[in-house]
Amino acid sequence: MDKRRKHIAVLVSGGGTNLQAIIDAVECGKINGDIKLVVSNRKAAYGLERAKNHNIKSLYIRGDGEYSKSYDKKLEEALDKEEIDLIVLAGYLKMISDSLIKKYENRIINIHPSLIPSFCGEGFYGIRVHEKVIEYGVKVSGATTHFVNEVPDGGPIIAQKTVIVDDSDTKEDLQKKVLEVEHKILVESVRDFCDDKLEVVGRKVIKR
Repeated sequence: MDKRRKHIAVLVSGGGTNLQAIIDAVECGKINGDIKLVVSNRKAAYGLERAKNHNIKSLYIRGDGEYSKSYDKKLEEALDKEEIDLIVLAGYLKMISDSLIKKYENRIINIHPSLIPSFCGEGFYGIRVHEKVIEYGVKVSGATTHFVNEVPDGGPIIAQKTVIVDDSDTKEDLQKKVLEVEHKILVESVRDFCDDKLEVVGRKVIKR
């Protein structure tokens, strides 16, 4: 099996706390890989600053309006240049093109702040997810990592971890709880991928 250090790209749109969790894990030797590139579709995303603080190449690509057509090409060129093995979507709020999904089949990992298939898909992102969880009155929520396919939040599930939803929880309280488990399972999923331990069999991801 290929045990060389994997080349990782992390795509962010906001603060990048999940990015930071991966950076920390790489730097302390928990992950057999290196973050070669951090990309954001938002110029003000603090995740870009986190990358710079750790001497990681960072790139802002404008992808709105007239720039949307050229976005995918620029992104793919940047990934090719760094010979990326794994793409991690860490709070990335732009849709991934079908061509990129096909090219990186089972090599794009997303983190979602609910227990998929509940509270996921189009329109379910950020704190809105936790708001809907509380409105519905469920007693357990959590986070999910999955491989990305053409269906929003619809790819094979890698890992899930639960949190208790207390009656007194606000959406902000729940967001904080879930974020803690997001960091944990995202790092574990990236680690397992880089150790060649994940095999996709139909809808199932089997850890070897």
